[in-house]
Amino acid sequence: MKKNRLGRTELLVSNYCLGTMTWGSQTGTRRAHAQIDAARDHGINFIDTSEIYPMDPVRPETIGRTERIIGLWLDGAPGRRSDVILATKHAGQGMRMVRGGAPISAATIPEAVEGSLRRLKTDYIDLYQFHWPNRGSYHFRRNWDQEAATRDPRRIADNMIDCLDALEAERRRGTIRAFGLCNETAWGLTRWIALAEGRAAPRPATIQNDYSLLQRQFDTDLAEVSLHEEAGLLASAPLSAGLLTGKYQGGAVPQGSRRARIPDLNNRVTPGSFAAVDDYMDIAFKHDLDPVHMALAWVASRPFVTSVVFGAHTGEQLDRVLAGLDTRLGEEVLRDIDLAHGDHPQPY
Repeated sequence: MKKNRLGRTELLVSNYCLGTMTWGSQTGTRRAHAQIDAARDHGINFIDTSEIYPMDPVRPETIGRTERIIGLWLDGAPGRRSDVILATKHAGQGMRMVRGGAPISAATIPEAVEGSLRRLKTDYIDLYQFHWPNRGSYHFRRNWDQEAATRDPRRIADNMIDCLDALEAERRRGTIRAFGLCNETAWGLTRWIALAEGRAAPRPATIQNDYSLLQRQFDTDLAEVSLHEEAGLLASAPLSAGLLTGKYQGGAVPQGSRRARIPDLNNRVTPGSFAAVDDYMDIAFKHDLDPVHMALAWVASRPFVTSVVFGAHTGEQLDRVLAGLDTRLGEEVLRDIDLAHGDHPQPY
């Protein structure tokens, strides 16, 4: 398994990362622990979670359960902690079931870090990420309203500085090793970097955003910033919430699937999505590739990607992913993908 450097840190993470957002709802503890063991057997050393997981939906009674499941695995045998790079996230503004939806601040960071450490049964978090920017986000098919887009940049910077100082205090305390962002913009990423470099504070090592054959918004300004500023992408939803597996084609909604619970897959379901998936599946069949392996390998091949964050709620789904981790795409496949993207530049 290829390893990549996490930003400018000394941490090396596998090219693929085990996502966990179904653990504690769709996926029980034993199956989750079996997933970790299977992933490690295939060279994956990177696990990503959040204090609000499991998701889809987020419920008050399950918040923090995913971290607890990981904590039970870490607590199960001595020495396991050093075998994995563990990433979690601080829930942000609007996530009302955590701290009443309070924005991320110097006051919330110590409390959130302590909560994650307790649930994870660890003394330190390798990568501590901010789940959403306080000022709002247009990701996941949302558009900023005028108020969010025109907030005072000086107040935004003041909050960022306070948060960076609080993160530095945690780093000095030994509770976090690196800092990352999620669902950020090019402007936001550059501001965090500039402010961190002007003081003793952790520089963003990564940015975790939606990225797949169907969602290539990152390819524009963010890709350039990510590549040249050494803040690599942790590509989430690389299978577009299951659309790229082909299992929803023809109007199918498999029992127990994500779409059975969330019919629009968080606004991903459109006529354009299904038309694009048809073309990508044709490319996979033409080149004798599993569509899942092709979709994941394409994301992993992008020069700005540090790791591909995938999830599976069943052992069968995980086995399918793990069987294709060594897939490499030839030039003809990549040309066909480029042509399909030209026909479907923004399916949703």
